Amino acid sequence: MKCILCENLSFQIICKKCQKTLLHPSFHKREIEKDFYNYSFYALSDIEELISSKYYFHGDKVFNLLAKLSFYKFAQNFTYFQNILAIPIDDHVRHEFSHTAILARYLNSQNIKPKYNCLKAQNIVKYAGKDLEFRQKNPRRFKCTKISNQTTILCDDLITTGATIKEAKKALEKRNNQVLFSLTLADAKL
Repeated sequence: MKCILCENLSFQIICKKCQKTLLHPSFHKREIEKDFYNYSFYALSDIEELISSKYYFHGDKVFNLLAKLSFYKFAQNFTYFQNILAIPIDDHVRHEFSHTAILARYLNSQNIKPKYNCLKAQNIVKYAGKDLEFRQKNPRRFKCTKISNQTTILCDDLITTGATIKEAKKALEKRNNQVLFSLTLADAKL
């Protein structure tokens, strides 16, 4: 197969050379609301084409690789005094896989355990390319089930305005869950 970035022959969808030179993650912090932060690993401009792969059949391979390079490394170095649940935002299966479930799976570690199918959007609306006003007028209406009184972190592929993460956080908090922070692959503001 060919590397989707450089088109050289590769055993993986993205070759080792591109992984090392183009996909080296760095850690970015953004305050979404007072004392609540999102941490991301890439600028959207650096991986926008790869993020868009979630709409195609090969997207699961791309997301597995990106999660291994970023979320997995984070989880292996993260310590906390109690166990935490990693909650993927709206992990409905679309296009044969759930990109947020893939991200959460790579957070599985000594302190973090993924928990699936517990934060679902009741309003399926696409936010790609939409502004904050559109997002506020068309909330996802998240419903939290299966968990309460837990310490959690949220995970998603991308943060743009932060509206989705704030709405997801509120849905978890309604069930008396504590949300420590959110993790995303990319930040559109970087």
